[in-house]
Parts: sequence; C-alpha cells; structure tokens
Amino acid sequence: MQQFSPTAHDTLARKSKDENVVSGGRLVAKALRNEGVDTIFTLCGGHIIDIYDGCIDENIRVVDVRHEQTAAHAADGYARQTGRLGCVVTTAGPGCTNAVTGVATAFRSESPILHIGGQSSLTQHKMGSLQDLPHVEMMSPITKFASGVYSTERVADMVAMAARECFAGAYGPSYLEIPRDILDAEIPLANARIPAAGSYRASPHSIGDPEAVEKLADILVASERPAVLFGQQVWASRSHRECIEFVHALDIPAYTNGAARGMMRQNDAHGFDRTRSDAFKGADVILIVGTPFDFRMGYGKRITAPCLIQIDLDYRTVGKNRDIALGLYGHPGAILSAVTAAASGRIDRGKQQMRQQWMQSLRQIERTKKEKLMPLFLSDQFPIHPYRLAWEIDEFLNEDTIYIGDGGDVVTISAQAVRPRNPGQWMDPGALGALGVGTGFAMAAKLAHPDKEVMCLYGDGSFGMTAFDMETAQRFGAPYLAVVGNNSAMNQIRYGQIAKYGKNRGDIGNKLGDVPFSGFAEMIGGYGKEVRQPGELQPALQRAREEIARTGKCAVVNVWLDPDEYAPGTRRQTMYK
Repeated sequence: MQQFSPTAHDTLARKSKDENVVSGGRLVAKALRNEGVDTIFTLCGGHIIDIYDGCIDENIRVVDVRHEQTAAHAADGYARQTGRLGCVVTTAGPGCTNAVTGVATAFRSESPILHIGGQSSLTQHKMGSLQDLPHVEMMSPITKFASGVYSTERVADMVAMAARECFAGAYGPSYLEIPRDILDAEIPLANARIPAAGSYRASPHSIGDPEAVEKLADILVASERPAVLFGQQVWASRSHRECIEFVHALDIPAYTNGAARGMMRQNDAHGFDRTRSDAFKGADVILIVGTPFDFRMGYGKRITAPCLIQIDLDYRTVGKNRDIALGLYGHPGAILSAVTAAASGRIDRGKQQMRQQWMQSLRQIERTKKEKLMPLFLSDQFPIHPYRLAWEIDEFLNEDTIYIGDGGDVVTISAQAVRPRNPGQWMDPGALGALGVGTGFAMAAKLAHPDKEVMCLYGDGSFGMTAFDMETAQRFGAPYLAVVGNNSAMNQIRYGQIAKYGKNRGDIGNKLGDVPFSGFAEMIGGYGKEVRQPGELQPALQRAREEIARTGKCAVVNVWLDPDEYAPGTRRQTMYK
C-alpha cells in the first residue's frame, strides 16, 4: 500500500501547532471545553472546519449528521440529558436555516444550547459571498443572545458570554456568527481573552425575595387542600430532589408535565397524574412551578382555585396570561428548600388529616379513571388501537429506559399510559410542537447515557422527517429502538379537517403512503418488524431489545394503527383554544 507523504506545500498549509499561537477555531474549542462541552453536533461546511481542528486538540467529540435540524435537536437533547450546555455548529446560509427549527424548539422548551454558525470572511462583507445571509438578525427572535464575533482575540470571550446567557434566568439558546477569516486567523495565545472555567458566573441558586418565601410558607401551612404542578424547569435546573422533599414534608399531591415526568416514583403516595383537573377544581391553593400559562395550561383560564401561586426562573413568565396571588422568581429547588424549612413543624394535626383525606380522595378518582381506560389499553381491535400501543410500551419500559415522543396524536395518546420510571426519562418537543425531534433526541440521549436504553415513539409523519440520521446514531455507537405508530396520515390535523369540512375534503394535504418502515432498519443493518395484531406488540418489542443488545444496531418496529382513533384533545381541538 502506498504511504501518504505530505508535500512541502501540504506542510506549509497545515495550521501551526506552536503552543504559543492559537487559531480562532482552537479558541472556540478551548472555550467550549471550559463550559463542560464534550460533544458538538454538526454538518460540515467550509466556513467552520477550523472548529473541528480545535475540537480534536481539546478532545471534543464531533458528531456529524445528515441534516442540520437533527444536529440542533441533538444539541437540545444532550443539554436536557446532561444538564450542561449543548452545542450545534453549522456552516453559513442553509446550514443555519436548516437548524432554525431545532433552535426554536430549544427556545420554547427553555433548553440551554449554543448555536455557532459560520459566515464568509469580513473582507467579503456585503459582496454576495457564498451562503451569505443575515444570520444574527434571523436568529435574534428565537434566542436569548445573538451576536457576531469580529476579532479572533475575542472568540473565546464571546463563547463564554453566549454560554452565560444560556443559563441566565430561564434557560435557552444563544447564537454566535463567526466569519471564516476570524476562525482561521492565528494570534499569540497571550493576546486571547479566555475566561477560566467556572470563574465568571454568579450562582443560579437564588431564592429571590425572602419575604415572599415566608409568605408562601404561611399560605401552605394554612391550606387544607393544596396541589402543586412541576414543569420543565424543575428537571432542567435539576431541582427534582428538593421538589420531592417539599411535597413529602408538607403532604401535598404533586403533578408533573413535560420533562418533569418521571420525577415521582410510581409508588410514591404523593405522585398523581390522571386527576390534575380534579385537583385544580377542588384545591384551595395551587402552586405552579417552572411551567408557563401557555396553551398547555389553557392560558391559566382553567384554574379556578381561590389562591394561585407561581414560581419561575424568569420574572417575565410570572403572572403572564393569568393573575396570581403570589409570584416568586428564582431557582425552583432553592426556593422550595427554603419554603420547606420555613414551614417545617408548623402544620397542625388537623391540617395533616385533611390533607391525607384530600390525597385519598384524589387517589380513588385516579383508580376510577384508570379503570375506565383499561378496555382501550387492552383492546384487541384490528387495526391496532393507539391506546393499546401506549399500554404495551409502558409495560415494556425498564427502570433505565429513556422514552422520547415525536409525533402528534400517537404521542399525545401515549401520555395516557407511558410512565417513565425515573427523572429525566421523558422527552418531548415541548411547546413548539415540532415534529422530527426524535432522532436527534434519541441519538443524544444514548450518547449521554450509553448504559441506558433509549426508545423513541414516532408518528409515521415525524419518522419520515429525520429518520436517515438513525444511521448517524448507529455510526457513533448510539443504537436505539424506534417504534412507529403508523396510521398513514398526519392524523391530528386530519381529524380537524374532517370535522370542519367533511369526509370528502378531510383527507386533503394530510394523507401519507402506507410505508413498511421496518425495511428502513434492515437497510442500515438493524432489526425491523411489521406489527399488525395487538398480540404481536410485546414479542416484537422484546425481540428488538435483544437484537439491539446483540448487534449494536438500531431497530424499527412499525405498528399499523387504526387511522380513525384520535386523542381526546384532538377530538375537542383544545390545542387551538
């Protein structure tokens, strides 16, 4: 075999490795490493290759995908799973625009990711260079911070600044545009401003106003029927332990949504999930922690309790869309720890008995509601009922399974049955409602937790958007199980059209082909299975688990669902109200 021997030109062309000289790309990598970033998600482009060179030196893993949307979703998923900064790096022009949906998803889900984008050289500014677009102006509305970087000396400093903004108040994405000549330039290391790791941020564990903490403690001590809802911010800020201690100490029934699902163990007497509307109607005090009054909460209009209290990382969210009795902004865990301490030992025996009776009544309603759903969960109908699929998935989950939902109606229905066993093991698109998040989320979850099982439930529409990056996951040693709920339609929208325009016009623009997606797994060397009968579901899932463990390849179980079954919210069209 012929050995590669660099020519003199090749040697001159390579970047200097003099430790006293540093390029812009290496400064990016140094700053990312100081932020705890060990992985970037990217699709290559000529504007950004010096960042890859820096990542090699800083031992940062470079995961290259087939579409930038997947890269952005993967950065988001990695941030959600690790609690650290996620990072997506794209080239200029279409590289940036392809990532917009992923960044917007992180923005609405309050996920801390840094999007670094390329740009043509400053010497070509406004000349019509390749892939030139006004990236900063485009990204500003969907980020907490967006800026260009105009000197190599400031590259690391600007990365640190953008990362700091990602964790200021409610978390979210930042964007940095770095022109090619800024990245490629080499400067003396002594001239670069490189903030030291962990030395330039204030502590985020603020309790806000101490008087408000005392007031909240007083309100809860006097309450007879309190209830609390924990949302996305609880998991993002890793406040779940303090929240669990809070509900145990004060005997408060707890509900969760979004990424907070799974924080309460299934046998926890304080954890509830089917009776939120009942609790909200009967409670005398309701505490909302880390979730906004957006469409998922009926903009707060459905809450009728005489005393509503809100805790949030962002003061702008407190009291938005709905008047409240008391608002606190700060770190959820720090605030609730302070409230627990302030209320400790102050709840008298009579109040404790009332709360126990309150929780017992809610538990009975939970049992009744579950019993009503059991015929759907165990349905033997053909085509398969989506509730049966949801039930079988929940039966399949292990203690360490990370569950991801990527779709419309099929994922909405799954929330009726799927109960992750531990914190951080539920992932969904969040408030933006974007389809196509699943592949990036699944890959990121498996890379972040190689010893955990990862399952993604897709609708057939969402699977078709990003599935080719299953090969990327497999290439980087991150195999996962994809379950496709296949009804050959964008069914959530289809129902609304049928209801509004009638059957003859209801299938326009939402019907998809009958695709046997199991063949996709086989194409990339994995396990694929078509499931048409309900009794085949559990054996197919178990076999997929075994094949992933045996081969290290992805698996696809394609489940044919009844296209005329819909989630209750879809039938009521509540997502638009």
